Amino acid sequence: MSKQTVLDIKELSKVYKSEQQQVEALKGISFQLYQGEMVAVMGTSGSGKSTLLNILGALDEPTTGSIKVNGKYSKEMFQEPQASLYRRDNIGFIFQSFHLLKDLTVEENIALPLILKGVTQELITTKVNQVMELIGLTEWKSHRPVQLSGGQQQRVAIGRAIITEPPIILADEPTGNLDFNTSVDILTALVDTKTRLKQSILLVTHDPHVATYADRVLFFHDGCIVDEYECNAHNDLEYILEKFKLITKRQVI
Repeated sequence: MSKQTVLDIKELSKVYKSEQQQVEALKGISFQLYQGEMVAVMGTSGSGKSTLLNILGALDEPTTGSIKVNGKYSKEMFQEPQASLYRRDNIGFIFQSFHLLKDLTVEENIALPLILKGVTQELITTKVNQVMELIGLTEWKSHRPVQLSGGQQQRVAIGRAIITEPPIILADEPTGNLDFNTSVDILTALVDTKTRLKQSILLVTHDPHVATYADRVLFFHDGCIVDEYECNAHNDLEYILEKFKLITKRQVI
């Protein structure tokens, strides 16, 4: 059975220019993201990981290259209002620092994307209850973020990202502020929701252990994809760790 391509990235580049210098953040990268697949992006600071997420989320525009979403290319996807519509219909964001609204409860934070879409209250209630059960937060639905642990707050962020069932999740260091055991819980929840909702996840991380939860790992260095690894649950951590060490040494050199 052939894989369905959700994102098709071709020769994507991004150049930032100033009066003093020109920086190539991305240098002609190409890859595909398939339906129901989690891809981890690993690389040192400044390797282009966050730039890639910003472009795929239509928060920044590439200098050259193309992006097809479900086989369709739109040159207007980086211009408003098309960019906002693209994000609304296709993208769920998960950030390292949660970005929850402190005065809203768990269920209100999760419901926010549906409220902004103008969905009926009856449907909002149904879907929020389903998502809270999926991510294990039903008991805390009336709590505010300050009353939750870091792991629980990240679960709320995941719930908010998946409530509209977007085909693509962009996650930027989603376990970066969490301890090991909590990180395992969050990654397990991501894999579970990905499987149930058939979502595609692009996850930026510097942690080799986090990368083992992915189906594939793309290794970034100096704006380029320098290697790719398909995880098979056999010595994944050992390989990923060694590869990341090599990339880090290359950065130092």
